[in-house]
Order: sequence, then structure tokens, then C-alpha cells
Amino acid sequence: MIIFPAIDLKNGQCVRLFKGDMNKATVFNDNASAQALEFENSGFKFLHIVDLDGAISGKSENEKSVKEILQNIKIPTQLGGGIRSISAIEKWLNLGVSRVILGTIAAKNPDLVREACKNFPDKIVVGIDAKNGFVSTEGWVETSEIKTLELAKKFEDCGVTAIIYTDISRDGTLTGPDFIGTEDLAKNLSIPVIASGGISCLEDVLKIKKMEQFGVHGAIVGRALYDKKISAADLVSL
Repeated sequence: MIIFPAIDLKNGQCVRLFKGDMNKATVFNDNASAQALEFENSGFKFLHIVDLDGAISGKSENEKSVKEILQNIKIPTQLGGGIRSISAIEKWLNLGVSRVILGTIAAKNPDLVREACKNFPDKIVVGIDAKNGFVSTEGWVETSEIKTLELAKKFEDCGVTAIIYTDISRDGTLTGPDFIGTEDLAKNLSIPVIASGGISCLEDVLKIKKMEQFGVHGAIVGRALYDKKISAADLVSL
């Protein structure tokens, strides 16, 4: 199972939100590039980056910070937030991002996801952020009428590398992820699932690891790492 340490960017800073609320952001590092290097030096093999401002505006807002991260580390990265066109996907892949995460556009234009998978094999991840079982878009500001599994099923046969499932109500709360929803999604999909949102302790991660048999192949850890509820050494050793 891959453990992805998370870097969420707001105004160029490395932050964590509480339940996806942009007005409830805690700054953990002014230098996102230094934070990324710290994660790499701790032994992590993959980095998860989200441009929070971009997720709301619909275009890259923290491009400078992301480029600095890419220049500073050697481990692969996956990037999401405001990437909503084939040209934007291509730009980031050319700049060195390993995988692009499509969220809002996946809900609003599934055909673009299929086109992206065809053009960029093994490079496309779909991010599904949900509230009460329904998909949220536009940086978690809007809630759609599409259910999580219903959206995920649309990408079963097009080559999506993974589905990142986040329960917004748990994100940044350290109350534990949506174990039931994550397992249910994985059991009903052939696409690998990455768990995200609310991981609070090593026991949460170990519980997710037991879901590998159902198709959960990764977990994104954010606030628990920054608050030192989990050590990087423990995660790297899994």
C-alpha cells in the first residue's frame, strides 16, 4: 500500500483545512518545497499535492509553489486542484507531475476524463470528494446530485489509474476516515481506491491496509503527520 503525505497549497503556503472550509486553514509551513523535501527525506515514495485555490477558481493558482516542489524532489507526485482541460493536464505532465487528479471536471464532464486516459495512459486519477454520500465540486463549495459510486462507475473501463475517495466531513478533523464508504467503494469497483480524509492515527492506517484485499491500494495522510499524531517512520515502515 502506498502512503501519500499531503501538501495542500493555499496562497503558496502548506496548510490543512477543517472539513474543507477555506476560512479554517491552519498554516504548517510557509515553504511548501521544503516540506516536500522533508517528506522525501523521511522515506516516502510518493507525494500528494492539491492546489486549493485552484480547486475553487478552476485554474492553477499555486503554480510557482508546485514548480518549486517539482524542482526540489525526486519522488513521483500526483497533483490536483483546478486542472480542467486536456491542455492543463499535458502542461503539468510535461513539467514533471507523475499523475494528474481530476475532480470537479470528472463530475461535470466525464468524457474529458476518458479522453485524458486515452491520451495519457496510467497518468489520470479521479478525485471523488463526497458529503453525505453525494459528490462535491468546485473545491467542495458545491454539492451535486451524483452519488459517489455512481460517478466512480462511469470510469470503470477507460483506464483511470485510481480513485481518491475523500469524506469531506472528516477531512482535517482527525476523527478517522470513512472506513465503511471506502471499503464499499473498493468492493464495487475494479479501479484501485485511495483512502483520504480524517486519518488520525497509525491504527487508522493499519485498518485501511487490511482493505488491500478489496482493492484499496493507498492512503493520504495530512493533518495527523503535521500534528505528529503519526510519525513518518511508522508510515514508511508499513
